[in-house]
Formats: sequence, structure tokens, C-alpha cells
Amino acid sequence: MSAKDCAHHHRERRKLYHRLFLILSSSIILILFLVFLIWLILRPTKPRFILQDATVYNFNAAAAAGGAATGLNLLTTNIQVTLASRNPNERIGIYYDRLDVYATYRGQQITLPTLLPVSYQGHKDVTIWSPFLNGNAVPVAPYLGVEISQDQNAGRVLINIRVDGRIRWKVGTFISGRYRLDANCPAYLSFGGENYSPNSILVGSTAKYQLVQNCHVDV
Repeated sequence: MSAKDCAHHHRERRKLYHRLFLILSSSIILILFLVFLIWLILRPTKPRFILQDATVYNFNAAAAAGGAATGLNLLTTNIQVTLASRNPNERIGIYYDRLDVYATYRGQQITLPTLLPVSYQGHKDVTIWSPFLNGNAVPVAPYLGVEISQDQNAGRVLINIRVDGRIRWKVGTFISGRYRLDANCPAYLSFGGENYSPNSILVGSTAKYQLVQNCHVDV
């Protein structure tokens, strides 16, 4: 075979590889475009969270040993909450890969995170969890000790139930990558006296609060 024939075959082979590359690239781009188009048409809506109730077993602030001069700086919190999540989408399912629930007071975390079970939520489905949130003798900033004292004297305290997690969307057989979910559920709790709230039910030394409070959700 002459050098001219070799060069000709080499050019033909390069053209064939180039065509195959263009076909493969075009197919991938078309598939991605169709997935994106379906995604835009379906327009996934973030899940809706509701804090239904909270049962307070302990919410107590105390001074650390030798810390009377600095006021209340240790907070013990034992609460059980009922959270409901609803998938508002008609054609999109939601995988809850990881959900941590914890309580905060004026921006500071006051309980350990409680891990909820991994679950899948179908179209228009509702999922309910009832986790326990516990924080024993958690140190708080000195200024928060003053705030806690004032709230307890007023008989009313605001804590926030936070949900931090990772979710995935399911459209047909397509499953998206992970998205971060953050939910913030305010809970106003009253403690006896003239400020005692009618939405709470005393059970022995505990109080159960019927809240039905919508949560702010970011995805």
C-alpha cells in the first residue's frame, strides 16, 4: 500500500471518529435537554412542614457551680415534637436521605440533633415524625441566661425547632442529585400563671402544646 493510500485511510478514520463523537455528544445533549425540559414543565415544589404539637418534659435553666454571679448559664431541655411533612407535587416524589431535628433558643442550639429515619414520600403523601429532643445542662452565652430569666418571669418563651437535611427529587425513573433542606418551626411555649396559654394541656409535670404551626422551608 502506497503512502498516499495510507494517508487517505487515516483521513477517513479521523472523519469516522469525528462523526461518532458528534453523534454521541448530540445524543447526550438531547437527553440532558429533555430531562431539563421535563423538570421545568413539572416545576417541583418544596415540601411543606408543620409543627403539630410539642410536649415539654423539662425546660429548666440553672447557674453552673460557682457561676451564680453570671446568672443562669446552663439549660436543660427535654421535648417531644410532632412534625408533619407534605409533598405537594403531583408527579414528583421526594427522597429524605438525611434529616436532623434539633431545638434552638435565640439562635443557639440547645439540644442534640435527632436523626430521623430515611424515607421516600410519594406524590401528595404526608409523613409524620415524633422525635425526642434532649439537651442536658447545655452551656449558653451569658446574655442568653438573662433572656431566659426574663422569659421565664414573663411565663412565655419562644424556641425554634429546626430541620436540617438532604433530599432528592424523583421524576419517573430519573432521580436528581442531593439538595439541602432547611426548615424553621417557631414554637411559643407558656409556663403557668396569668400568662398560661389555652393551647397547652398539663399532663402531670409536663405540658403538651397544640401548635399547628407552619414552618419556613428552604431548599
